[in-house]
Amino acid sequence: MEKILDIITKEVKKGFASQGYEESYGRVTLSNRPDLCEYQCNGALAAAKAYKKAPFLIADEVAEALKGNSVFSSVESVKPGFLNLKVNEAFLAEYLFDMLKDKERFGCEKAEETKRIMIDYGGPNVAKPLHVGHLRSAIIGESIKRMGRFMGYEMIGDVHLGDWGLQMGLIITELKERKPDLVYFDETYTGDYPLDPPFTISELEEIYPTASGKSKEDKAYKDAAMEATFELQHGRKGYQALLSHILNVSVTDLKKNYEKLNVSFDLWKGESDAQPFIPDMVEKMKAEGHAYISEGALVVDVKEEGDTKEIPPCMILKSDGASLYNTTDLATIVWRMRDYHPDHIIYVVDKRQELYFTQVFRCARKTGLVEDGTKLTFLGFGTMNGKDGKPFKTREGGVMRLESLLAEINDEMYKKISENHTMEEGEARETAKTVALSAVKYGDLSNQASKDYIFDVERFTSFEGNTGPYILYTIVRMKSILAKYEALGKKAGDAKLLPAETEHEKGLMLELSRFSGAMELAWEELAPHKVCAYMYDLANAFNSFYHGTKIMAEEDENRQAGYISLLKLTKGVLEKCIGLLGFSAPDRM
Repeated sequence: MEKILDIITKEVKKGFASQGYEESYGRVTLSNRPDLCEYQCNGALAAAKAYKKAPFLIADEVAEALKGNSVFSSVESVKPGFLNLKVNEAFLAEYLFDMLKDKERFGCEKAEETKRIMIDYGGPNVAKPLHVGHLRSAIIGESIKRMGRFMGYEMIGDVHLGDWGLQMGLIITELKERKPDLVYFDETYTGDYPLDPPFTISELEEIYPTASGKSKEDKAYKDAAMEATFELQHGRKGYQALLSHILNVSVTDLKKNYEKLNVSFDLWKGESDAQPFIPDMVEKMKAEGHAYISEGALVVDVKEEGDTKEIPPCMILKSDGASLYNTTDLATIVWRMRDYHPDHIIYVVDKRQELYFTQVFRCARKTGLVEDGTKLTFLGFGTMNGKDGKPFKTREGGVMRLESLLAEINDEMYKKISENHTMEEGEARETAKTVALSAVKYGDLSNQASKDYIFDVERFTSFEGNTGPYILYTIVRMKSILAKYEALGKKAGDAKLLPAETEHEKGLMLELSRFSGAMELAWEELAPHKVCAYMYDLANAFNSFYHGTKIMAEEDENRQAGYISLLKLTKGVLEKCIGLLGFSAPDRM
């Protein structure tokens, strides 16, 4: 379906053209004075200069030309030359009926050209539990992946695990101290290694911080860990078998925890998957003259003409020949291009890494690791802070596990839902989980990704205001009305919508008509917060309509059926939006 703004703009352009003016002056925007009109066109002001004519005279002519146009209920010329537009109620009702019939997309068209887009988000380290610092990447990335799929793109989500480097050597070293008799440490062993891991996830999560602490105090221990890392990276079979166990145990646990967030990944690749591509990549950079030795390290210059600040060279190898994060990220681009040939790669990471990714992207382009047409996007997010304005912590001041945060919010929601005494405990618990997830996700996503924000549990779990529970409560209210309607023996089908009779009814219809435009804009800007803003406006419009309209008491059967169709459409659009953000609505609250 054509966007309603495009339809309106097309008609106004015809109006300008019919009076002998260039049609480009007929550009229409959403009104910034909704008390005066619904849409506006300021083109007469610009046309006045070109045609040496008073703008209000041009506006008068166009307004006269648009008289009787079926798209508008009124077109008003206002000095010094504004065109104030109101949409015809009958046209609007027909437009929404077409949306209602399109039950999957509600009139939102797919992209004309299908593109393959890889999105790198998540970034957890193996052998470490997820903490609140992983929250933003996961839910922002997941929502963008879902938005992209809805818009018709092939989206591939990659978790990009931290599974390489000294942390692996530390785990191996600590495990060797605790269980020296394991076959993994016997260099003469030639048989098959055990299928079952020699540790649980709980043990693994305790092993790493213990090893890390020891390495900071004991030089011999750190040297042993570095040696273990070297041997692992150079193919020692026992250590590679241990690495497989570490990955399997960690990934199983990570999947369980991401599932609680309703986050999933298509690929579970890690830094280790990039390592085989490093030698050839480095040689290519050297052979083509891009990489050179500077102070013992291998670097690539990435500064460009016009830079307003210093962009240091991108370091490829340290002076001892060891690779860095840069090296791994560049090699990751190599295998992504080889295996998937993406048109676009999006990185959802902490905004403090902007300079780092500027270096990596420029290096990838300069050395030909990406095809010319492949777009690389850095989507940096701000920090999630407590009420004190500092990064969110436990009450004791430690880093909060993501699992603990979700449990805390689940409990808070359960208390609120239990106060109604309308549900059995089992249903109340499940409902609390659903609503709690909306509180967490909407609380984060309603903020612009690049901005820091305050994570306020009390505010985010409120059933009032701009919150996830408020949105869900609105959907549940609609479900309740539909159930009451059908309990009367009536079928909530797809009855024709009638032209709006009240300001509240038209306000809701106008908000619904803007759905496709809102989704396109949110995707173009990779901005989930704009989906939230649209949802909040739509929920408010519905609640105003609900409080101003006696839906169930309406005696005119056709008008009541039209109300029900309007309600169904609103519910469908809101459910589509929350699905794009990665949460759902219960049947009751």
